[in-house]
Amino acid sequence: MTSRRTRRGAATLVLCLSLVAVSALAGCSLLAESVHERAAADGPKKDGASRKAPSVVMFLGDSYTVGDRGVEPESTYASATARLFGWQVVVGGRSGTGFVVRGRTPYAFLGQFESQLGWRPAPDMLIVSGGHNDWRTPAPQVAAAAHLLLQRAKQRWPGTHIVLMGPLWGTGTPVPGAIAVRNALKNLAGQVGVPFVDPIGEQWITGDLVTGQGNAPRLIKKDRTHPTPAGHLYVATRLAADLKRMGLAHPVRKG
Repeated sequence: MTSRRTRRGAATLVLCLSLVAVSALAGCSLLAESVHERAAADGPKKDGASRKAPSVVMFLGDSYTVGDRGVEPESTYASATARLFGWQVVVGGRSGTGFVVRGRTPYAFLGQFESQLGWRPAPDMLIVSGGHNDWRTPAPQVAAAAHLLLQRAKQRWPGTHIVLMGPLWGTGTPVPGAIAVRNALKNLAGQVGVPFVDPIGEQWITGDLVTGQGNAPRLIKKDRTHPTPAGHLYVATRLAADLKRMGLAHPVRKG
C-alpha cells in the first residue's frame, strides 16, 4: 500500500514536471516570437546569409565624448553615433583630459585606456578623440603621447580598427595651439597608418555665438565650448558620414 506521504510526493513531482514543461514551452514560444520579430525587422536575407552581430566599438575622449556637466555619456555624440549604426558601444575617458593633460583626474588618455578599456575583450574598433584640452601643450609632446597610446592599443588588440579623431572646437576661430595639435595628430595618423577624422579641418562647427553667425548659435552651449543636445546629434552625423566614407560603418575585428 502506498503511504499518504508517498502519494503526496508523487503528486508534487508531477505538478513540478508539468510546470517545467509549460515554462519551457512558454520560453520557446517567446524566443520564437522574438526571433520572428527580429527577422521581420531586419527584412529577408539574401543567399541564406545569417544576421550579423552588431559591431563592438569603444570611444576614448574628453568631455565632448563622455559628457560635460549635466550631460551623461549616453547623450553624447559617441553614443549617438553608435545608435545610428546599431553598434554595441563602450564610452571611456574623463572631462578635462587629453593625451597629455590630466585635468582633475590621476590619468591622461593612456592611463584611462588602461584602467577603463584595455582590460576588456578586443572591440571591433576604437575611436580616440581628443586634443582640445592639450592646446597649451607643445604639439610634438602631444603627438608623442598619442603615439604611445596608439601603439599600446595596437599591441593589446592587434585586430582592432583604430581611428584617431582630432580636436573639436566650440565657437570662433580655433586658437593657434589647437591648430598645432590638430596638425601634429593628423601627421601622426598618416605615419602610423590609422584613419584621421578632422572636425576643425572639415569645419563641423562654424561661426560664433557672439556674432550669431554660422551653426554655432544652435549647436554650442553658452559656455562657447560644449555641444547642445542638438550639437551632439549633429557631430554624430558628421562622424558617421566620415566613418561610412572610410568603410568603417560596420567594422569587424581582423583575425
